Amino acid sequence: MKSSKSFPKLFLTSPLAAVLCGGIIVGLALGMRHVQGLFMLPMTGARGWSREAFALAIALQNLVWGIAQPFTGMIADRWGVRRVLVAGCLLYALGLYLMAHAVTGTQLALSAGLLIGIALSGTTFGTVYGAISRIVPPARRSWALGLAGAVGGVGQFAMVPATQGLIGSVGWMAALVVFALVLALALPLAWPLDDRTAQPVVRAQQAMGQAIREALAHKGFWLLNLGFLACGFQLAFIAGHFPAYLVDRGFGAETGVVALAIVALANVGGTYLCGQLGSQYRRKHLLAYLYLIRSATMLAFVLLPVSTATVYAFAFVMGLTWLGTVPLTNGLVSQVFGVQYIGTLFGFVFVGHQLGGFLGMWLGGALFDATHSYDAMWLLSVLVGLVAAALHWPIDDRAVVRLQAA
Repeated sequence: MKSSKSFPKLFLTSPLAAVLCGGIIVGLALGMRHVQGLFMLPMTGARGWSREAFALAIALQNLVWGIAQPFTGMIADRWGVRRVLVAGCLLYALGLYLMAHAVTGTQLALSAGLLIGIALSGTTFGTVYGAISRIVPPARRSWALGLAGAVGGVGQFAMVPATQGLIGSVGWMAALVVFALVLALALPLAWPLDDRTAQPVVRAQQAMGQAIREALAHKGFWLLNLGFLACGFQLAFIAGHFPAYLVDRGFGAETGVVALAIVALANVGGTYLCGQLGSQYRRKHLLAYLYLIRSATMLAFVLLPVSTATVYAFAFVMGLTWLGTVPLTNGLVSQVFGVQYIGTLFGFVFVGHQLGGFLGMWLGGALFDATHSYDAMWLLSVLVGLVAAALHWPIDDRAVVRLQAA
């Protein structure tokens, strides 16, 4: 008997298509963000900007992304993720194009900071993971989030050599324009992420305002938010300043490129592994261990003599923990509060992450301009990781009473 649907149509409406296409969109969006540190030196050199000016624009991007994420999540929860992804890709393309043509710090802040910050809230895990959490059955949710993160990690990895190759061959300005075109062409990938047709889970119905008040009254929700700040702080500092840090230590620019590529490649396996472990062990404990591993790795890197081997070893270990926090954090929010408003609630948690991202990126530039050293930032990154580990351990990860009753 022939199926009434063709194979392509069956695939495009399958959970696997949502996971793969969502992962590709996340990979493109985060990949472009991952390589922004490679644009710091050529752009500041060409425009005559200080490192702090560039860092402030990217720090603003992190802050805007965080502030916009709850509102983007509300829109996605109410009208569907697909529309949000389309708008996000178009806005990202516009932001990159304008970033390429920015000639003042204000123009850079408006393009790379404001526009791309809003675009990231509509094209990354805050929205994509929310759709996947609704489309995929609970028993397969950890696997799906881990796989989407791994696919996104492949995209991030591919963006590193692609960026360096484009900057070397056609220049940084043309490279940004090329990536703007790529983001615009990614629009069809939003099609399989139609979470409006997902089967509803058994739950007590809530209004969005009730869900937000329920979460804000939960102590663990605040601990998760504060702990996630450390993730944003550490990742923004390393992604934004690590290539320049290595140049300052006497390494060639290619060392920073390889290091970022190793981070992205290791992130593929690390994110998938964290997603799998999240279905077997308590997520809050896994998150605490991840932050401890990060802090220990950064401390060892600073204390040991810096060499090519230690740079690449550091990049590999950091990559294993890079975005593994995201499926675990998203899964923990779903576990405690359900998935009806997962986009909105994860958006609120993500505010903490991006506040940390703002501080990590901006303080890195400000402290370097003041001291001509990144030593203080390495120490701060270690300390916030230790605090985050302590904050995650006491989180009450039981489902709220409303879900237990259901």
